Amino acid sequence: MEVVNATVGALNQTQDYFSVLDEVSKYNVNLSYAEKLWAAWYMYMQNDTLATGIMSFVLHELVYFGRCIPFMIMDKIPYFQQYKLQKEKMPTLKEQWDCAAIVLVSHFTAELPQIWFFHPIATYFGIEYGVPFPSIWKMAWQIAIIFVMEDAWHYWFHRCLHYGKLYKTIHKMHHTYSAPFGLAAEYASPIETMLLGMGVVGSPVLLLFITGDLHLLTMYVWIILRLFQAIDAHSGYDFPWSLRHFLPVWAGADHHDVHHEKFIGNYASSFRWWDYMLDTEAGAEASKRRLEKKMAKIRAQKKTQ
Repeated sequence: MEVVNATVGALNQTQDYFSVLDEVSKYNVNLSYAEKLWAAWYMYMQNDTLATGIMSFVLHELVYFGRCIPFMIMDKIPYFQQYKLQKEKMPTLKEQWDCAAIVLVSHFTAELPQIWFFHPIATYFGIEYGVPFPSIWKMAWQIAIIFVMEDAWHYWFHRCLHYGKLYKTIHKMHHTYSAPFGLAAEYASPIETMLLGMGVVGSPVLLLFITGDLHLLTMYVWIILRLFQAIDAHSGYDFPWSLRHFLPVWAGADHHDVHHEKFIGNYASSFRWWDYMLDTEAGAEASKRRLEKKMAKIRAQKKTQ
């Protein structure tokens, strides 16, 4: 945090956060307000691991449950039922409450250790967490790469979790709800949470290892977008404005909803290409394409006879 070093002498441990913020603002006028808030937080905490851990966990909880609330409200508004994928399977308030309780326990037991140890691991590989922030362009291309990396990780591990004992002992819990809803995005066993979470946290670390260039803010934007993607995919709603209608390779809720309904196929998280290339797509359209390919192959064989 070199840009705020001039402030250190003016601070002491007895000052509250807003006093630290005032000092940072006074000595670093060229920083944006968001950068001043960020710098003041780390200077106030005086323990970077603790500062990152608390900020990461609070961010995760606010984004996760905050993103789920709008879908819970939509469930009670008749207008939105036209966009519901499995209209006959509306989640009850009890189901959502029970799900939220289990997810919250998982956050504290399975996800908190990953969140807490991220800072020392990432700093070992050279992550930046000072100010000023990286440019929007740099964050955009790095996040795009991370999306592709995590999607590959998710596809293969998710597909493996659908085989034999792995499904029964680990992944079956996530399939409790055949018609998923937003809160069910992270409703999973601790082992699955850690396995798939390694892709979410490990992909940025791998990019950092390869390029030697990644900022913690980029990591946070990635986490927010990935949470939005996961919750939207489990929401059970496919809107005309959903991203998959504008970006055909995007998976979307229709892709993952079928996975929960059929219990197989559509293993990828964000994109459709792995399922398309490896013929693991699920649903009526995929079955129709397979039948057409099979019939075309039979017709071609008859012509050669």
